[in-house]
Order: sequence, then C-alpha cells, then structure tokens
Amino acid sequence: MRKIIVGAMVSMDGVMQAPGGPTEDPTRGFKFGGWVMPYYDQEFGEELDCIFRNFDLLLARKTYEIFAGYWPYYNDDGSDGGIARQFNEIRKYVVSQSGKVDTSWKGSVLLSDITDVKRLKQEDGPNLVTQGSTELVHALLASDLVDAMSIFTVPVVLGGGKKLFVDGSAPHSFKLTSSRVSSSGVLIGHYERDAEIRIGDTELDSPSEAEIVRRERMKREG
Repeated sequence: MRKIIVGAMVSMDGVMQAPGGPTEDPTRGFKFGGWVMPYYDQEFGEELDCIFRNFDLLLARKTYEIFAGYWPYYNDDGSDGGIARQFNEIRKYVVSQSGKVDTSWKGSVLLSDITDVKRLKQEDGPNLVTQGSTELVHALLASDLVDAMSIFTVPVVLGGGKKLFVDGSAPHSFKLTSSRVSSSGVLIGHYERDAEIRIGDTELDSPSEAEIVRRERMKREG
C-alpha cells in the first residue's frame, strides 16, 4: 500500500495559493503570487529533498498543467538537487473529472476522481506526494486518505486566498516527526498520521452560577 503525503507551503493564515510566481494562479484577484520565493534558502531546499525520495506525484489538473509547462523545459544544472530530472522521470498522476488534460508529459497518468486515487493507494509503489492542488488536497483530507503532511509555514499573512484546510476534513490527530526553522524564518514540520482525536476537560467539579447561566444561554442561541 502506498502512502499519500501532502506537501504544502502555507502562509501564517493558511493560504497556499500561487507560492511560486505571479502567473501560477491569479484567480479570485490573488495578487501575491510568488510570495514563497524570497524565503527559499538552503534549509528550505534540504527539507524539500526529504519529501522527494521514492515518490510519484499526485496532482490536480491546474497544478499539473503548471508543472507540465515548466519542468520539462527547465535547465537542470544540479543546483536544486536534480528535482527537474526527478519530476521528468517519475510517474505523474493527474486527477481531472473532465478528463480534458494534455498528458503528453512523459510518465503522466490520468485519474478520473477520488475513487481512482483510493484504488491507486491500495497498490504497491512509491509514496504519492501532492504539491499545490488545493481542491484535491481538500478531497483527500475529507476522504481520510492522508498519511503524512510536510508543511512549510512562511512568516507572512496574506489576508485571503485558497487555503490548505477547510471545513470537512476527517478528524484525526497527527504526530510531529521532525521540525526545523530555516534561516529565513520558515517553520518546517513533518507530520505523520496518529490516533483519533483526544480531548481533555478543564471543567470545575461544580459549575459556578455564571457558568450555568452561560450554558443556558448557549442552548437558547443554538
């Protein structure tokens, strides 16, 4: 069985839209495309390399098209760890319900929906790593298919844009397996799926009159 690993670059307010450049995804009037690049440093690159080991890519259509229009034409001099060569050689799975995708990029495979992803996950093979692909990530989280997450939190607040998490994710706890702060201030955390959600309680042995009133008000207000 394969693992699905969500790789995401997010702002402090959870936005993951267009991290690499202004033309990636200007939808909804997003004007900060490329907001991650000033923070890319050696540690950032080293932690990315940790994700891209023994992997295939799992992408939604828009992110796939961005990659397909960039990586096959990138002049890889080895300074980035050979990521272009890796992306061009591995298998790329692109999820598109419409099926209107040019999959001529070597090693590309079209999937129709999340059911195909579930079937793929059951097969033997490398880890499936996402990049970008916001709506696909939401569907993976809602279907409880995510085994691990690598989140690069950049110290900026963008004020709006497509976010990593939305309501509807399957509740689950994750454990932090390693973390690092880059010289540019990016907080990098690698998480693996853990147990069910654990809860605690700070309630007094006997609630105060103010607390009883508060609870009654909450019941009335719904």
